[in-house]
Amino acid sequence: TGMVHRRVVDGTPIVLGNQGALFGNAMTWWDHDTGSVWTQPTAICLVGPRKGARLELVSSTMTTWGSWRTRHPSTEVLRAPTKAQTLELSDLAIVASLKGDVMGFAINDLRAVAVANERLGVEPIAAVIDPTDLNAWNVFSRRLDDRTVTLEADGGTIVDRETGSTWDVDSGVARSGDLEGERLARVPAATAKPEEFATHWPEGTMWRRSRGTAGDAASG
Repeated sequence: TGMVHRRVVDGTPIVLGNQGALFGNAMTWWDHDTGSVWTQPTAICLVGPRKGARLELVSSTMTTWGSWRTRHPSTEVLRAPTKAQTLELSDLAIVASLKGDVMGFAINDLRAVAVANERLGVEPIAAVIDPTDLNAWNVFSRRLDDRTVTLEADGGTIVDRETGSTWDVDSGVARSGDLEGERLARVPAATAKPEEFATHWPEGTMWRRSRGTAGDAASG
């Protein structure tokens, strides 16, 4: 799992460290002021004075350094001593979470269609892979004020079915067409191993690609 959480509890920032144990084959944290233990994928406090509290998931992305630098050339990177590791994005799933509802998208399945139009609870969303860069992805709300758009791949671009406007996968901004300048809101999302999705989000849904479609999804 690779994700970012807002480390604020009841309006107060907390300091977290690696607790060292595993829970559900994932790392745990401890907070420095109470010693409470938290699980990383869901950011729920398991043990201690803060038991039951949950940190807010913040939208983030896991991609290759080359893909990221193409979009954000001025980015600085943290260099820390570590062992060499190999991690393929194709082995992971995108996990989108909103207001207690969770849906997973196996990246290999999503790459085959580029876009999955779904609903996360009552919110219309789209999980999107950039057709020109299979390591670039995002999850957006498809709601724009009083309308809902349906996204799909059109060659090397992402367009909406309703107006044909083209959309940027990185920013969610419409670059051309009737909706030029409009922005889709990002949905908090991160990555995890597909085989561990049910362990951490037992009430969640793993998206399954519908046969014969070009971006619509069936869940189950």
